[in-house]
Amino acid sequence: MSKGIISKDEDYSQWFNDLVIKADLAEHSAVRGCMVIKPYGYSIWEKMQAVLDQMFKDTGHSNAYFPLFIPKSFFSKEASHVDGFAKECAVVTHYRLKNDGNGNIIVDEDAKLEEELIVRPTSETIIWNTYKGWIQSYRDLPLLINQWANVVRWEMRTRLFLRTTEFLWQEGHTAHATAEEAIAETEQMLHVYADFAENWLALPVIKGRKTANERFAGALDTYCIEALMQDGKALQAGTSHFLGQNFAKAFDVKFTSKEGKLDHVWATSWGVSTRLMGALVMAHSDDSGLVLPPKLAPIQVVIVPIFRSDEELAQISAVVDGLSKALKAKNIRVKYDNRDTQRPGFKFAEYELKGIPLRVAIGGRDLANGTAELARRDTKTKETVQQEGLVDHIEQLLEEIQKNIFQKALTFRNENTREANTYDEFKKMLDDTPGFISAHWDGTPETEQRIKEETKATIRCIPLDNKLEDGACILSGKPSTQRVLFARAY
Repeated sequence: MSKGIISKDEDYSQWFNDLVIKADLAEHSAVRGCMVIKPYGYSIWEKMQAVLDQMFKDTGHSNAYFPLFIPKSFFSKEASHVDGFAKECAVVTHYRLKNDGNGNIIVDEDAKLEEELIVRPTSETIIWNTYKGWIQSYRDLPLLINQWANVVRWEMRTRLFLRTTEFLWQEGHTAHATAEEAIAETEQMLHVYADFAENWLALPVIKGRKTANERFAGALDTYCIEALMQDGKALQAGTSHFLGQNFAKAFDVKFTSKEGKLDHVWATSWGVSTRLMGALVMAHSDDSGLVLPPKLAPIQVVIVPIFRSDEELAQISAVVDGLSKALKAKNIRVKYDNRDTQRPGFKFAEYELKGIPLRVAIGGRDLANGTAELARRDTKTKETVQQEGLVDHIEQLLEEIQKNIFQKALTFRNENTREANTYDEFKKMLDDTPGFISAHWDGTPETEQRIKEETKATIRCIPLDNKLEDGACILSGKPSTQRVLFARAY
């Protein structure tokens, strides 16, 4: 099976695009900048959804759904919010088409909307307008709502999963009686995201705060998880925002406290998107195809029979039937590929490309010896083991593979995180050995912007576990009390 995938060392961007398409995760659509997520890719997203959804519910959140369309006037109520999204908004101006008499379909100019509708780039405005009718007193708080939805942000340069005009995500929007409660919620959800990234995606992340320049539009504080991809670029994998009372004031959302005082509520919002699919591919995969962590793999174990006759296939299938049932009893997702239209070598290449964590091959000799051949996708190692005790061995192997994929990514990140003490050293690192660069910054937006313009590197975050140390800003030489994390990013 010819994979047709360019080496990631030769052209990382093309490698990523080839892999997403060849592994049947997604493809470009007829709508410029939009993608079609194919069944195999969507099954991974569904698994992500299911896990995250339970994590949200375990922390007290409920799901709801809000309109796709937002009246344009809503955006003008929160100035920094509209400034942040104005250039990305898709606008609906008419509600009807008509035939021009020559067989052409045109927009009916008589069907112009009284007020234009924005296709949601994010839902703060429509949700806070709704919350105004839901919140009257402290008894209505906290209000902990999440929605799974699609959003549209008009992008000029798009990449499958990483930056598309339309993408899927979840967005949490919560209301609280005090600033302290809202900040605690913001931090809690950041930790939920980090837990998911590390324990399910096998993706090590750094938890931190964004600088004022990089904050979400309308937020007082933005927290994030940052991950490092195999090309040395950073990827923001999730964000959680403390919105203060900005949206509550903009939409007049007030509550009566226990003491009878009327006040605006405190807000948060937080979200992750199908960008996590991009992170999954870029952090772990290789030139042979996907490398999927077992916890998120749609198929964790594939069993391939190697046979010379229908009789031999029937004997192998009898063994596989018992093995499959035993694996499924342990909630292991297993597939038996007994197609007689493809040779085993073709199947091996196909499942390697699709990133199946563990492949089991059973042939005539294995029947005689009571053995099976196991091939790991993460290390590409093979072993022949006894069928007795095989189910427990497979279960342990899947756990080991999950841990190994995480450890490999963590080692890579650690080896590609460096300290720079001068601007020349900083620029040389960016060009020669991309990755995270820990460096002093004077805390001013002007310095941050100049570094971004001159090097294309941004401050990814101020790590939450930062240790304070006296130093001098790499650009201005002004005093600094801590290092921040820079990188070029997606």
